[in-house]
Amino acid sequence: MALDILAMAPLYQAPAITRIGPKTDPSKRPADPLKPLVPSRTKLTTIEAKRIMSILDEAINKVELVTLLSHVASNREDVEGVLGEDIMRAVREHEDLCQVLLENVRCLKEKERQLQEQEEAEEEGWLRDRLLSIELQKSSLSPLTQQIKDSTKNVLRLLLSNPQAARLLQMQTQSRSAEAQNFIDSLIELRGFLFEKLVTSPMEARDKAQFIQDINRQNSNNQQIIDTLENELAERMKNRNAEKKYKVETEIENWIQKYDTEMGEKQEELEDLEAVHREEKIALEELKRRHKVLVEEFVQIREEREINSKKRMEAEQEMVRMVRAATLIQAFWKGYLVRSLLRSKKKRGKGKAKGKEKGKQKGKEKDKGKK
Repeated sequence: MALDILAMAPLYQAPAITRIGPKTDPSKRPADPLKPLVPSRTKLTTIEAKRIMSILDEAINKVELVTLLSHVASNREDVEGVLGEDIMRAVREHEDLCQVLLENVRCLKEKERQLQEQEEAEEEGWLRDRLLSIELQKSSLSPLTQQIKDSTKNVLRLLLSNPQAARLLQMQTQSRSAEAQNFIDSLIELRGFLFEKLVTSPMEARDKAQFIQDINRQNSNNQQIIDTLENELAERMKNRNAEKKYKVETEIENWIQKYDTEMGEKQEELEDLEAVHREEKIALEELKRRHKVLVEEFVQIREEREINSKKRMEAEQEMVRMVRAATLIQAFWKGYLVRSLLRSKKKRGKGKAKGKEKGKQKGKEKDKGKK
């Protein structure tokens, strides 16, 4: 069955770097603390059990080979010298069949998609013809599937007849897809369960069933105790929460009363401060008004002082000009007197005899004029 399933799978699969776990080895199984669940035997004793395990091991081995055919098909040049011409020819035939199957499946899905999109808009006759075509294509898949199964069996037969080639192919575990590896892991896990079932005697099976039943009963009793304890805990938590809630409500009420009292006091204090603020605001307005008047008076006084200072400076400048003018006049007058005196001396030198008296009289008049 497993071989048939893998024969239907697509040949090309995405590679996944995984490692195949080793088959379960009962002799190396770790000690289990649940002794009644561990079989006393570690080896198969009956021929029937050995045959069953042999068939399953052979199936796992074949599955491991089949899941690597995609790697062989995509790396022909690398493995052709290892696997041989017969195996490579069988793999190529198997690849061609798989490609035909994949193409047919793709076309079938495309037709079904188109049918779903157009089944409401097209006529009934067209739909009937399209459904008939789809059914015919589905029926053609069955022979192709059988050919792929036969091709898979042929490739396996050639690989099993060449143990060295099979071993070399099984070493390419990193080329196996993740889906295929998961399937192999499941088969290996199934082998472990089956081996444990086969090495377990009927008496051990009864003891195991009884042990599991006792465990379940004990678990049920423990669960009842846990439920009872959880109910008690929930009830106590409920009561505790009710007490935590009452205390919190009382504390909140006390805080609210304290808040109201403090806020009342703060409100009174605020009203007093507002009254003081209003009075100070009125006083401030009055001071501003006075300050404005004083500023105006100061400006007026400063302007008057500037005017007076300007007049005083102009008077001082006028006085300086007058002093300079008087000095200039005096200097000019002195110069005039000196020149007049010199002219009179010159005249006197010419005619001293004419009148000494007259000269003296003139000198007295000059002295008076100087004073």
